[in-house]
Order: sequence, then structure tokens, then C-alpha cells
Amino acid sequence: MESHTMELPRLIEIGEKNIGDFGRFLNSLNRPKKVSLISGTNVQKVLKVKVEKSLKIKKIQYIWHTSTDNQIKSINKIEKDVKKDNSDLIVGIGGGRSVDTAKLISYNLSIPFVSLPTAASHDGMASPFVSVKSDKPHSIIASAPMGVFVDIDIIKKAPSKLLASGCGDLIANIIAVKDWQLGHKKKKEYYGRYAADLAMMSAKIVMENSSQFAIHGLDARIIVEGLVSSGVASCIAGSSRPCSGAEHLFSHALDKIAPGIGLHGEKCGIGSIMMAKLQGQDWKKIIKTLKDVGAPTTAKQIGLKSDMIVEALMIAQGLRPERYTILKEIKMTKKKALNLAKITKII
Repeated sequence: MESHTMELPRLIEIGEKNIGDFGRFLNSLNRPKKVSLISGTNVQKVLKVKVEKSLKIKKIQYIWHTSTDNQIKSINKIEKDVKKDNSDLIVGIGGGRSVDTAKLISYNLSIPFVSLPTAASHDGMASPFVSVKSDKPHSIIASAPMGVFVDIDIIKKAPSKLLASGCGDLIANIIAVKDWQLGHKKKKEYYGRYAADLAMMSAKIVMENSSQFAIHGLDARIIVEGLVSSGVASCIAGSSRPCSGAEHLFSHALDKIAPGIGLHGEKCGIGSIMMAKLQGQDWKKIIKTLKDVGAPTTAKQIGLKSDMIVEALMIAQGLRPERYTILKEIKMTKKKALNLAKITKII
């Protein structure tokens, strides 16, 4: 049996209007004297004063670094600057990009990092995986955060489509777990039921609450807790298996074909509809859930053309040939891809 490593967050705090406690949170983790803060310009405008105030109370020194994109070149530049800081801790503040940048730099410099998400659009806030623009079309493994700090009030202020995208990323777990079981059956791949069940539970909570969400609006706390659990499931599995299957390969294929169009969770959502059909799962229930939470269920709603969907279906499995998914079972021709997209009403 191969050895199996689990790297888990040490501390997770989820509160409301608790940003003033951020310095105390960091102090309880590893009493840092100095921290490197990585965020985008918009986030700095909104949170700079509050974050700095909470750090000053605990006499923690800080240096800000601005993340502009997730290109390897940009990340390398920030990494050089962070190295000069001699900080005890790196903090990623923002949506996916800043948290991913902090995560990768933390891994490369062997300095622990903390995630402070400002949007709940995917499960990266607590997972060890990063999406960066490199020669690999899929996520790469880095460090799990030492701590995750969430102020629900900040999450609520982000555009609602980001929260809906987070639901799409959670629903993807239904496909990913089934694909993982398939990999276990066909390739004797390691399958961890604990991690799989945790990922499934995160998805089911969204599915079961979606009718209430449709009436009363999205409950940010439920979605954030689901995304944190989903990230932790990946930490336990030691891979992205419980949260990333054929639907994620489809999303990564779209990133290649149509970069910058649609949010990650939105693309995983429409991918989940089609992959559920291939797996013999209830794809109509997935459509209903996505509609309930206000997430797109068609290519047009995201701004994707029919030919992009067809091409993405055809190239998806080839992006990661070693990962066994339902797409390994099908010779995906243009005709089959078109048929699948039409039956599921994606196009």
C-alpha cells in the first residue's frame, strides 16, 4: 500500500462582521510578528483599513502585495518580493486568484499561509489545489491553508452570481465521486470513502436546500461551510478526486478553448448536467438545483457557443489521460457530443 498524506487546515473560523478579529485569529495560529498580505486592488480598497486595524491591535507587522492575474510570471514576481519580507505567514485575501497565489507561494517558500476569502465561488478556500496559467491545464497541488477565516458579511456583499457559482462547484462533487468509484473499480485506484462521503454531503446539502434558496435567496453560511468541507475532503483524499471528475475536465477544456468566459463553478455546473446523463444519474435534478440557486444551465447563459461545448467534450479527457472518468468509457465523437449537449438542453 502506498503511503497517504493528509494535510489539513489547523483552524477554521466562520463568523459574521468578524473581520476585526482577524489579528486575533492569526495570533492564535502561530503568533506571527510579520505577515505578507496578497490581494487584488479592489479587495484592498474595501478591506485594507479593517484588516490593518485588526493586525495593529495585535502588533503584527504587514506588507501588502497586489495580485493582478494567475499567470506564472506574475506569481513568480510576487514570490520574489514576499521572500524579501521574511514573514512568518502569508495571507491570501480575495477571490480565487489571490488565495491561489498565496497558496502556491506558501508551498514554494515553505511558509504557512492563511486563506481569507471574499467570495464563495469555489472550494479553493480550504483545499491544497491551485489553478494557475501554466502548461498544465488542470489544478496543481500545493499547500493546504494553515487557517481559513471567513466573514460571511463580506461574502454576502460579493455579487450573487459568485455564490451561485460556488453551488455549481459543490454539485460537481456528485459527478466526481462517481468517477472516483469508477477509477477504483477499473484501475484499482485508491478510493477513500470518508473523503468521498464528506464531498457528497457538501453537494447534497445544496441539493436539499435549493427549493428554500429559490424562495428566500442563497444562504451564504451553508454554501461557505459546504465549500470548506469540500476543500477538506480533498485534503483527506490527498488528491482532488472527491471534488473533480469529468465535469472539471470539461471546465478546464473550456478554459483552453474560451479563456475568461464564465466562472469556474458555472462551467462545472453545466458540465455536471451532461456528465450525470453519461453516468446514468438524475441530470434533471441537477438542472433544477442550478436553476433554484440562480446558476446557469445553458451555454448561452454563460456566453459560450455550441461549437465550444462540443469541442470541450471531445478534448476534456485528453487533458488528463491518467485520471479515469466516465469519458474514458465513451469514444466522444462530434456527433455524440452534439447529441449529449442537445438532449441535456445545454445547447
